[in-house]
Amino acid sequence: HVQLVESGGGSVQAGGSLRLSCGAPGYTYSRYCMGWFRQAPGKEREGVASIDRGGVTSYADSVKGRFTISGDNAKNTVYLQTNSLKSEDTALYFCASYSDCCGEDCYLDFLSWGQGTQVTVS
Repeated sequence: HVQLVESGGGSVQAGGSLRLSCGAPGYTYSRYCMGWFRQAPGKEREGVASIDRGGVTSYADSVKGRFTISGDNAKNTVYLQTNSLKSEDTALYFCASYSDCCGEDCYLDFLSWGQGTQVTVS
């Protein structure tokens, strides 16, 4: 599988927003389960949000109501809209693809991931 590419990270003040993007040329994300994850220094990787092949979404409790995962088939891109950012959202965010989702923060058959995009909230 082709490596995914993330973009859209940056430095923002608390309360701000960023839209993260994930995709690759010709990669039809809707064929897979797509997940957004994050990892802060010294902390374990955390599942943030996912969207399955049917478009059903799932979110970690820590981001519910603030983050939205969506996809654009025409652009072969999955987005993570992050609003009302907090300092604790600071992390390296990366996306990954799997053959299917199996519930909240549950994934089957890892396929590919990207290098990540840094989000820093001050």
